[in-house]
Formats: sequence, C-alpha cells, structure tokens
Amino acid sequence: MYWRGDSQSEDDGGFSISCSQGHRSSLNLQTHDEGGSLCLVCFSNLVSNPLSPTVHVSYALSQLSRSLSIPHFLQSLLTFHPHFLLSPLLAALSSFHDQPIAAQLTHLILSLSSSADPSLCSQFIARISDRIASAALGWTSPQLHMIHCLGALLNCEKDDDLHAHIKDMYSFISVLVTGLQLPSEEIRGEVLFVLYKLYVLQSTSAGGDGSDMLIPFCPQILYLLVDVLMKTQNDDVRLNCIALLTMLARRHLLREECAYDTSNMSSNGGVNSKETEDGTKGTSLVNLFAEAIKGPLLSSDSQVQIGTLDLLFHYLSSVRNSDYQIRVLVEENIADYLFEILRLSEYKDPAVKMCLQVLGLLSTAEETFKLRLVVGISTLIPALRYVAEVPFHPVQCETLKLIYECISECPGSVSTSQLEELILVLIRMLRKHSDGEMGMIPETFIMVCSIFVALIRSPSCNGALDLSKSIEEATNHAILACLSVSERNINQILQCLYLLKEAYAYSHDGNSINSSKLELRSGILDICRTHLLPWLVVGINEMEEDIALGLLETFHSILLLHSSINSMEFAETLISIGWFSFSFECLGLFTGDRMKNRIYLLLSSLMDSLLGNDSGQPIREAALHLPRDPIDLLFLLGQRSTNSLDLPSCQSAVLLIMYTSSLYDERLADEKLILASLEQYILLNRGNFHNRTTDNLTVTRLVNLYSSLRGLGSMNYQIHYSRDAEEIIFQLINNDEWDLLSARIHTVSLKWLFQQENIINSLSHQILKFCRSYNLEEADIIIGNNYQTVNVQTLSELVSTEDNYGARLFVCLLAQLLEEEGREYDIICVLNVMATMVLVCPAACEQLSLHGIATTIRTWCYLSNSLSTTTYMSILILVFNTLSSVHPETLSVDQSWVAITMKMMECSIPSKEVDILSDESLFVIGILSLILHLSTNKALEETSKAILFNTCIISMVNTVVCAASSKGPALVDHDEGTSTGETLIFVLLLHYFAVKSLHAILPGFVDWQSFFASTNPSEPLAFIGIRCHDLCRLLHFGSTVIKIAASYSLLELFKRISDQINSNHEELRCTIGYIMSIRSILEGLVFYNDLRVATNCSLCLSMILGWEKLTKETKVLEESSWCRLIIEEMTVSLAAPALASQSFMNNQRPAVLVAIALLKLHKIPQWMRSVFDNSSISGILGNLSASNLSSEILALFRELLKSNFLSTEQIATINQMLQECRKRMYSNNAQEDLPNEPIKKVLTTSYNMGDICEYLIDLMTSEAYLDTGSKKLLEEIELFFSTLSVDNGSCM
Repeated sequence: MYWRGDSQSEDDGGFSISCSQGHRSSLNLQTHDEGGSLCLVCFSNLVSNPLSPTVHVSYALSQLSRSLSIPHFLQSLLTFHPHFLLSPLLAALSSFHDQPIAAQLTHLILSLSSSADPSLCSQFIARISDRIASAALGWTSPQLHMIHCLGALLNCEKDDDLHAHIKDMYSFISVLVTGLQLPSEEIRGEVLFVLYKLYVLQSTSAGGDGSDMLIPFCPQILYLLVDVLMKTQNDDVRLNCIALLTMLARRHLLREECAYDTSNMSSNGGVNSKETEDGTKGTSLVNLFAEAIKGPLLSSDSQVQIGTLDLLFHYLSSVRNSDYQIRVLVEENIADYLFEILRLSEYKDPAVKMCLQVLGLLSTAEETFKLRLVVGISTLIPALRYVAEVPFHPVQCETLKLIYECISECPGSVSTSQLEELILVLIRMLRKHSDGEMGMIPETFIMVCSIFVALIRSPSCNGALDLSKSIEEATNHAILACLSVSERNINQILQCLYLLKEAYAYSHDGNSINSSKLELRSGILDICRTHLLPWLVVGINEMEEDIALGLLETFHSILLLHSSINSMEFAETLISIGWFSFSFECLGLFTGDRMKNRIYLLLSSLMDSLLGNDSGQPIREAALHLPRDPIDLLFLLGQRSTNSLDLPSCQSAVLLIMYTSSLYDERLADEKLILASLEQYILLNRGNFHNRTTDNLTVTRLVNLYSSLRGLGSMNYQIHYSRDAEEIIFQLINNDEWDLLSARIHTVSLKWLFQQENIINSLSHQILKFCRSYNLEEADIIIGNNYQTVNVQTLSELVSTEDNYGARLFVCLLAQLLEEEGREYDIICVLNVMATMVLVCPAACEQLSLHGIATTIRTWCYLSNSLSTTTYMSILILVFNTLSSVHPETLSVDQSWVAITMKMMECSIPSKEVDILSDESLFVIGILSLILHLSTNKALEETSKAILFNTCIISMVNTVVCAASSKGPALVDHDEGTSTGETLIFVLLLHYFAVKSLHAILPGFVDWQSFFASTNPSEPLAFIGIRCHDLCRLLHFGSTVIKIAASYSLLELFKRISDQINSNHEELRCTIGYIMSIRSILEGLVFYNDLRVATNCSLCLSMILGWEKLTKETKVLEESSWCRLIIEEMTVSLAAPALASQSFMNNQRPAVLVAIALLKLHKIPQWMRSVFDNSSISGILGNLSASNLSSEILALFRELLKSNFLSTEQIATINQMLQECRKRMYSNNAQEDLPNEPIKKVLTTSYNMGDICEYLIDLMTSEAYLDTGSKKLLEEIELFFSTLSVDNGSCM
C-alpha cells in the first residue's frame, strides 16, 4: 500500500497514479510530501480478510492512524471517500479476536467519527448496533469488541441523538440484557456502560422522555443490575452499574415487580422470573438492593463510595412515599453503614454531605430508624461540628434534624458529655450568626432553637446537668440574631420566642432558687426589657400581627408565673412604658380577635402581678365582650348594670382597667370624660351600693378612682362634678364599705380624701386600722410611692404638708384613745406609727407639733393613773424622734415640754445614788441631751433650766463620775458594751450638751474657772457639771468611746474658760501643778489613734500654752520634752518622701495645731529652730501640692513666716503653690462647701441604747466639727498673703 518512487514518471512529478495492484488512482491517497501513499482498496482487502496475518493488519492500521494525523490526507479522505473505510473497519472488528487489533480498530473508528462529517459516527453506530442486535457473533471476543466500540462512540459529546441511529432498540437491548446474565466481569462492564450511555442520551434528548427504552425489561433488568452490583468485585463494573442504577432511580424506575405490567414481557420472550444467577428466588428487590450496596458503600475507592451514596439518595428520593422500602433499608443496617462512613471519612465532604442527606431520608422510617439513631448520635455530633463551621453548608439543617429527633424521640439516649459537646457547637453557631460572622438560613436557625427546646425538656437537663448558663447564652444570641437581620422571618422569630418561653419555664422548674437558674431568669427578663420590649413598642406600626402576637404571648407567659419576684418586676417594667395605652394602640392596629383576646388576657395577668389575689379575673371573664376603644369602654361603664346580663362583668372589668391605669398615671381618655362616665355609673347603679350587692373591694377601687380624678381636677383646673355622686361616695366611705388597706391608692387620691372634712371620722378609723396592721406585721418601710400603697412613707409625706387633715387626724386620734379606757394596745400602735413617720419624714414632726402633739402627751402624762412600761417607752421613742427632727422655731413657744420633761425625770431619774442606770433612764438622759441641744437655738430654754438645775440629775452625774474615776486603770475594760461604760458615756454626753446649754441660755451666770480644782472638793456644783480633773482622769483611763465624749466635754469647758479669761482679763485660779497634770495627759493623747480624741486634746493643749502669760512659771510650760517630741515626729513624718496623701496630712493635724500654738508663744522655745531647720521645711514643702494642702498646714507656715523661719526661696515656693491652689479651688467652685450628710437616725418602734448613743455622739461631733473646707482654706490663703505683704513692708 505504501511505496516511494519505484514507478515514478516524469509526467506525474515523481508519483504513480495507481498502486502496485493497479487500483484506481483516486483511491490511492498521498500520505506525505516524500511520495508515500495509501491505497484504500488494498487496505480494505487486507483488514477485511480474517486470514490476513495479524502483524500485517496491525501495521496497516497503525499506518492509517498515522496518516489520519496528516491534514491533507484526512481532508482528501473525508472529501472524496468518507464512507469507504466504514465496512472494512467493522468487518475487521467483527473478525479478529486479537485485543490489540480491536483497540487499534476502535481508535480508528473514533478518530473518523470525530471528524467534521457527522454521518460517519451515526453510520458506525447503526451498523455496530445491527451486528450486536443480530446476535450473529454470539458472545465471542469480536462481540465484546463491538460493544466496547459502541460504548466509546456513544460517549462522544458530538451529538445528543446518537441513540436514534439504533434501528431495533428492543432487540439490541435484549442482547445486552442477555449479556448481563453472563458471568464475565468484562462483558457486564461493557454492557452496563452502553446501557448507561443509551439511557442518558435518551433522557437528555429533545424528543425523548427517558421512560420507554428500559421499561419493557423491568423488573428483570433491575434484578440483574442488583445481582451484578452484589457479586462483582471490579470497581469499574461497580461504577457502571451504579451509574445506570442511579439513572433508573432518578427516573423512578427502581421499583418492585408489582409496579410493572409484565404480560408484555412474556409475550415478547422476556424473562418474567425474579430468579437470579445463584437461584435466589422470591427475595424482594429492596432487600437485594440493600445487600448489593453494602460492599460499594465500604469500598476503598472514594468514587465508588460517593456514587453509591448518590444512588442511595436518588433511590430514597424516588420511594420517599413508600414506608416499606425505607424501613427495609433501615432494617438491613444501611444506616449503620452510613454512620461508619461518616466516622471513617473524618467528617469531610463530600462523604459528610451525601451521608447526612441519605440519613435524613432514612429518618422518615421513624420507629425503625430510632434505634439506629441512638447508636449514631455519637457520630452525628462531630459531623455537626464540621458542617457548623462551613457557612450555609447544605446539610446543616439535615444534621440538626437528625440530632433533634434523637433528643426528642429518645429521651436519655444522649450522654452528658455528648450533650455538653452539642451545646458548645450550637452556641458557637448562634454566636457567629448574631455577630454577623456566619450566616444561617431560617430553617437551620429554627432547628437550632428546636434542639435547645428539646434539651430543656429532656430528663438529662432536669437532672444532674444544669444548662442554665448555656441556655441563657443561647437565648441571648438567638434573640440578637433575630433582631439584627434586615429581613425578618416570621417562623424564625416565633421559634426563637418559643425557646425563650421554654427557657423561662425551665428557670422555675425543680430547684428554682438555684443561683444559676436565678441568673437565667434574670437574664431572660433583661433580654425582654432591653431588646424585645423596645422592639415591640417602637416597631409595632410596621410589625406583622403574628410577630406581635408572639411577643405578647411571651410576655404573658412570664406574667403567668406571678408568684415570682422577677415576674412582678417585669410587670412594673411593662407599666413603666405605658402598657395600658400601648395595649389599646395594638387593638387599634390589629383588628383580629386573636389580638383582642391576647391583649385583655395579658392585662388580666398584669393585674394579678400588680395587685395580687387574682385581681384580673373580671377582665378574663368579660374579655370576649369588651370593646377595643377606651371610649367604648367608658360608654359601657356609664350604663345601668341591669340592661344586660353581661354588662355587670364588663363594668367590673372597665372599672378595674381605669383604676389600675390611674395608679400609674396613665390616662386612657380625658379626665373629664372618665369622671363623667364614672359619676353616671355611680348614679345609675346607686341601688346596688345601697343594697350592698357590690363587694367591698370593688367599692374601694371605685372610691380610689373617683378621688384620684377629683384630686387631679383640683390640681390642674376647675372641674365640674356631680354633688350627688360625691355624696354617694362619702356615704360608701362612712358606711365602712371602703377599706383603705384593701387596695392600692394613688397619692393624689389619698390626699384628696384627707382634705374632705365630711369623712374625718371614717379616715380616723382607717388610720387606726393601718396602725394596728403595721404594728402587727412590722412591715418594712417602703421609701417612695412607686407602689402606690398606703405605708408609713406615704402617710408621713401626707402629714408633713399643711393642705390636708393628716396631722390633725393623728393627733386627735391619739388624744381620743388616751381619753378612753382599755385602749392601751391601740395607743401603742398609733405611737409607733407616729414615731416611725417622724423618722422617715422629719418634716412630719413640724405639723404634728403645730397640731399639739406635745399637749396631747402632757395631758396623758398627768391624767393617767398608772404608766404602762410599753406605753411609756413608745412615748419616749416618739419624743426622741420628734426632738431629733423638729425645727427649734416650732418648739420655741410650746410650754408643754416643761411638764413632759419634769414627768420623765420624775419617772426615770433615780433619786437615790446609783452608778448604773437602767435602759429607761439612759433613754431619758438621751432625750434630755436633745432638749439641752435645742436650747442652744433658743428653743425649750425653760425646759433646759429645769434639767440643768435638777438635783437628782446633778447627784446622779456626780455619783456615776465618782464611781468611774475610782476604777482607775480598770476603767478601760468598761466600754459601751458594759453597764458601767454605757452609763458613763450617756452622762458625759449629757454633760457636754449641758455645758453648751449653760453658755447659751445663762450667759455670764457660770464661773467657768470653778470647773478647776475647788478649795473644797466635797462642795458640788449647783448645776450639771464635771470638773476638769475628773474629765482628764476619764480621758486617761477610759475606753475609746469614753475618751471621745470626755475630750469633747473638756474642749467645750476649755473654750468657755478661755473666753471668760480673755473677756474679763482674769488670771488663772489654779495651781501650776494642776495645769501641768492636765497638760501631761493631753500631751500623751496627741498621738492617739482616734483622730477626734487627738485633735480635741491638741486644741486643749494649745489653749493651755496660750495661758502662759497668766502664769508665773512660764519656763516650766515652755520647756517640755513631750512638746518637742510631738513637733519632731510631725516634721519627720511630713518631710518623709512619698507620704503626702490628703489622709496622711489629716492625721498630722493634732501635731500641727500644737506646733502653731508653740509658734504663737511670746517666747518661742529655742529648740523649735533646730526642729524647723531649712532642710525640714524644704522637705515638707516638697511633699505639699495644691491638691493636699490643708488650712492647718498653711496656718503653720504663716506662723513660721511671722517668726522668720522661712527663707526667700521657700516663701517663693509657697507663693507659687498658693496661686495654683487658689486657681484650682475657683475652677471647682461648684463642688466646694457641699452640705454634710445628715446625721443617721435608726430608731423606730424598737429602741437600742447603742443607736441612741451613736446618734448623740454624731450630733456632738458635728457641732464641734473643725472647718477644714474650701472656705477656710481660702481664708488662710488670704491671711498668708496679708502676712507676707506686712513683712515685706516692714523690711522696706
């Protein structure tokens, strides 16, 4: 066939026109430029002859294959002889058994078929299929080669209608089906591939529906395919079989035999038996299918495994309505195989995706699948961890559904460790979703919430495992995720709210006082308060009704647990945003009955939480008949209740709504309109009130609502009202149908009632009932009127104002009770309430005093034959609280206190000498101290004189002081916890206030130097007084509290003595030894750890140093080693680095005061200059700044300046510091000189001597308080600059 130039001629340019066999030149095609050619006839004859040597045939095929790669040869062949080689190639393919030759032939056929002429491929397919369909070749090697070649042709992507060129499709497929029954793996693989390609081509062709080609061979072919898949161990055969089965499953052809009409198959000679190769008969297709796919599912070839999963998925999709087939697959343990694949795949795609999709379909066989799911849950949770990290993973939802089914359908099947791992994964998903880090489709979100709900309900979570913190975190993230997305999904939000409700219910299950459950409960309420409630209120106008209903139902479920304190707090939260007005706004926006019922039921539960005792029951009973508009509600209220059977219940509901809304200052309509409707209700239904058919609680609410409207009207404008309706209201009150304590009442309503003179007697009765109740229950004092209840706070505020009869009612009630016999208990109740009112609201004592509370007590004191201890102590408590709260001006004209005081001293101060007093006596001494204190403000002066000169008190004071002084060092053990110490402290406090009172009300009467040692020690003072040496002895030996009281008393005496000496120019009338003994005690206490004692002692010591001019032995006063030690310690401390805090500077105040006093001496001790040398002063200045400078330190530097202790550089430093300090103080001017905190009073109906003592000490220290504020510092700054300017002027 090939040759070069053996027959060349000059005319042909070196090429012959025919081959050596003389065939036509047109069939002799040039192969290349060097003269080679190929004769198609020779080639055809060679390859068509079965007897041709295979080596020649192989060589010829290889040469043709090489020639086809030459463009001009291929073009000539296709142009002039496109079909010439068709027959010889097919003849050779059907003749030769040699595999290599068959491969060469197949390659040539494919090469020619892929050329530009599409008819070649179709001709090859038509002829090959005819040969196969004729079955002439049997199942020899050429037949196999023909099938393989056909499969290769069908696999070409050139034309989608290649299958249409098969003329006898039925015969052709019959032959192929027969081939499937052969045991040859190679034949089965080729047949399966051809069938698969034919089916795909027919299914995807424009005119085919993919359902006619294989139906005549079903179910035989299905059994054959399943049998092949079951028995083959070749992965290529498996892949082909799986691919064909997958196509059949997609077309819903993988069905049982009963689904097919097999009569046509019998008539056409088809096999109608379900008998497989090994003789198995009678087994259903699904059982065989399940057994067949087990091997491929565990194949090491991932392509086979994934293909099998895909087949299983499409099979299950096609039979999803057949419970039987799915159940069989589960019973055949397919689910277990899938779980194993998941585990071995290390939870990576695509195995995870395919397995979970198939498991989702298998889960429809609920009962059967449940047992497998319990085993596989340990595999699903790690799989969820993987798919949860992939945004929008296609099987997230399926995985969650499977886990949800396991938890909900098989309670207790999930271990604690698995639950903890699952919860962590779910919370991470919600957290990423709420943070915007990872999206989540609504279905996935709903399943996450559903799993949490199932967990909450599962026994595991209600046992040892506490999920409170996890549930709180999940709920919080879920809510935030719902609110953060722009397009809200209704189902997603409703499921999230359902989770929140279940979580709140979980917080109340079991041990509801568990700290973690309490935190969960609080966290859920915070979510409602901070997120859900604002969202509902702000977005109600654009919100879908279902979402609004879901939110309202959530809030309602919280309120239904009204026994919880948290629920009550949430009810108050709803009220704080104007819930009544908002409720009717919702009724205006949404007209459905569901919304109306939900609103009214929620309101009823709100009443239960706010008012208690099922108060919302009237609303629940009338909810179906109540209108949507508040105006319509008022219309119902203004009707005669007998007009309709439903009207009474509706009116009760309306009255309850209006009453409760008024408590929280919500106006559902204009006050005038509400009052008009209410008056009409009262007038039209007066018969019900007269006949007492209306219960007292309803009457009480009616009265409270009416008085609230009247009170508002009198406050804001002149309102027209019905006198008849008012008269009916007053009758109801006076007939005891109104109970002040049975219902909450607005302060406006209460005030209006207490302004009505017509009901004073009834109000007095109600006050007595309150006092009895308060004394019995010992209720806590509720500060503020947030709860709108009658309590001590509201009554005290009412009594403290002048525009009502409150104070008059209390005083008159007490006076009336005191006049009656056998009313001691009521008297005590009223006294206790009055004492507490004065304590809570000090202004109340002003009105009580103006209305004669003192006169009432005085009258009782002298009319009562015998004083009960309990009653007497109640009076003492009231007196103490009154005197500690009242303004002195109020008491200045009241003479009743003299008699009261005389009675108290007569009853409680012992006439005989005792050194230990009872609590009653100490209490009276405390009251006497208050009276003496008030006398310094020109109040109760006559009363104070009676105290100061009372011989019993004078004797008692001397006795107690003498007994205490005699104890010596042992006195330190008698502190306020002992009877001796407690008595001594009260006596010292009384003495302090007595000294101040003597100076205030009897100026010039007392010779203050008489408090020094007397020439006649046995001669007592004519008034209450303790001599200085006795105070010093108590100061030296006493406990801390005794030292405090004694130091203040001594300081007050020294002030009076100094004032007397300075004003009268007197000399000291005491020995130098007496002064030195006092001085030594004071010097030793300058370093005492209580700053008050140390400061008082330093001030007393400073006064003694100031008396040097009056003594003859001044040298003794000047030369004191203790004074030098005090000053040296002070300079070392102030100059020490890094110790310049404000508190540290304050601790040095006593020593600084002593230093100032020494610098003021006429002759400054010489050692002062060595102590205040240049380095010490510079060190002190280095620690000072504008922020820690005190008035005492500045006064010290002023005295140092006067005494020329300061250098020029130090003066400049001080000058700059003072400039900065003054600038700083002026910039903070708004915060300076803030008022001191009021003295704390803790005395109520019970009394405690420690509380009284603490109060009196606070009162004493507040009076003697050293002014170290900004104002004092500014004054010292100005004084320093004045001194500096004087010194500079003198130098000039």
